[in-house]
Amino acid sequence: MSGQVRQAAAGRASGRRTVRQPAAELPVARVAVDISLPHLDRPFDYLVPDSMAESAVPGCQVRVRFAGQLTGGFLLERRAGTDHQGKLGFLERVVSPEPVLTPEIAGLARAVADRYGGTLADVLRLAIPPRHAAASRADLGARGEPHGDPAAGADTEEPLWDRYPDGPSFLAALADGRSPRAIWSALPGRDWPAEIAQAVAAAAASGRGSVVVVPDSRDLALVDSALSATLGPGRHVALMASLGPAERYRRWLAAARGEVTVVAGTRSAMFAPVARLGLVVLWDEGDDLHAEPRSPYPHAREVLALRAHRARCAALIGGFARTAEAAQLISSGWARSLQASRAVVRQFAPAVQPAGEEAELARDEAARSARLPGIALRTARAALASGPVLFQVPRRGYLAAVACERCHFPARCDCGGPAELPGPQAPLRCGWCGSAIGRSCRRCGHQGLRALVTGARRTAEELGRAFTGFPVLSSGGSEVLDRVGSDPAVVVATPGAEPVALGGYAGAVLLDGWAVLGLATLRAAEEALRRWMNAAALVRPAADGGSVVVVADGAQPAVQALIRWDPATHADRELAERAELRFPPAARMAAVSGPEQAVAALLEVLELPARAELLGPLPAADGRAGPAGPGREAIRYLVRVPRSEGTALALALRAAQAVRSAAKEPGAVRVQLDPAALI
Repeated sequence: MSGQVRQAAAGRASGRRTVRQPAAELPVARVAVDISLPHLDRPFDYLVPDSMAESAVPGCQVRVRFAGQLTGGFLLERRAGTDHQGKLGFLERVVSPEPVLTPEIAGLARAVADRYGGTLADVLRLAIPPRHAAASRADLGARGEPHGDPAAGADTEEPLWDRYPDGPSFLAALADGRSPRAIWSALPGRDWPAEIAQAVAAAAASGRGSVVVVPDSRDLALVDSALSATLGPGRHVALMASLGPAERYRRWLAAARGEVTVVAGTRSAMFAPVARLGLVVLWDEGDDLHAEPRSPYPHAREVLALRAHRARCAALIGGFARTAEAAQLISSGWARSLQASRAVVRQFAPAVQPAGEEAELARDEAARSARLPGIALRTARAALASGPVLFQVPRRGYLAAVACERCHFPARCDCGGPAELPGPQAPLRCGWCGSAIGRSCRRCGHQGLRALVTGARRTAEELGRAFTGFPVLSSGGSEVLDRVGSDPAVVVATPGAEPVALGGYAGAVLLDGWAVLGLATLRAAEEALRRWMNAAALVRPAADGGSVVVVADGAQPAVQALIRWDPATHADRELAERAELRFPPAARMAAVSGPEQAVAALLEVLELPARAELLGPLPAADGRAGPAGPGREAIRYLVRVPRSEGTALALALRAAQAVRSAAKEPGAVRVQLDPAALI
């Protein structure tokens, strides 16, 4: 027992009047205080009042005094003594005796903070939803074993995994309580939710729980339905933002209390407190929605891989496409590739052809440069005879970028952003800041405009004129369609908003391939292939007449991968090229951005690993300057290290941030490990 604890006990024994007395057993509480300052990223010790001895349990939420302010925190553990030499304060209040922070999630949060150079407080804000008092009080203590048969309904499903050579052995390993890890290339079609549900059922058969993470609510609805059909009612919960705070917290508590052992949800579900975790699943792992936009900016793929490693559970990471990061997991031996044979792929994939093949160029010389070449029109007309046709357009809106009709000079805002036309009669506005922009060209003064990038709304108008007599349906932005019927129709959708067609689309046209392939990002080809494959997977197999036209150069590796339906080879090629250039995931990189003076101050105290490379400075990522004034322009440095030194780099950056925060230096510096956009 520490000196101050003995003094408090002695005061109690001598009869002196005290306001609070420490608990007789384990009187010291170690608390993770909700403070994001890097130099305070450690637990602090507090005394547990005797009145809170029973309610102050590890994992509960508490209120404490910190620097004179009342703030929240999580009680990590109870101890008999403390190493702190000064006087300890008492816990102010136990918010709820509910142990919402499990030891597994606490350890995972600490590991994620260390990997990304962040603080534990920031990660816990992502992991633990805000408490809802009414939901927390309801059925308190209704913990226990899940109800019903863990494998209920599993035998009624078609054995979809038999289509993959290693599929049956993967399910058998899950059912036997083992922990296989697979990078999964799903077959085209809409069977992937049922395949995930069957994998979850196999893990449940061994008495273990599962966490399933998908990009958005539309995918979650599909997985939710498949889990209900396979596991039976009441066997899982789905976490989504549209539920509202009370219902979302109630469902989250159901997992924390052990009432359910299967949780499906979007990005935040990667921290779901599932007991006896046996399987983590990530669908469409290349979707940028899996990247957390809040500090410390973790990616769901990396968090779930780290969680699978720490919990020694199985992992299923996949989608129709495959990223270089997934290929790296295979190359390192952490996971194995799980994909169908070429013969089976050909049975389920649609026929894909580019718009600019030599035979087509001989027939239509404009096929290489036309936005809607003849082959696309002919394919769409033929497909409309038997069902709906999907047109995928990369950009929303009407005209996403315009230029002068006479001199072709691009129209831009004073901030540097591109001018866009929201509608046929609407005024020009900036695509970055939203300011109004005049129509007069800055170079020649002409007021006429020509389209540089055509959006989905304008495309729908053009297709309505090209395919008279057929309904034109739009999906994108705030108006997203979930499903369309099997009747002939023209469906115009942006990437990620493609509705599911009853019986599959008869055909699809993937427009403006140059707009995606030409993005100034390291992941342009990878993202283009992912968008195309997600859309083409909605089309009927080639044996049923399904056909896809991609308006892009057929010589591009991404286009060739789409034609062959071979995402694995494309991902291996991406990984090899990045390894040669020493780009992620072959190496680890950190982006350090902020005002010039603040970044310089951080770099002065930064102790880099031995093999680190400092690249820069560069302009800010969006090309816009920060607040006016010397030394306050927004700049960016990149720090590159071998993969083996990634954690050392993250810890060094956090230590440098701690020096700045302790000294209360001005200027916010953003540190992001493995950012999605490097260039």
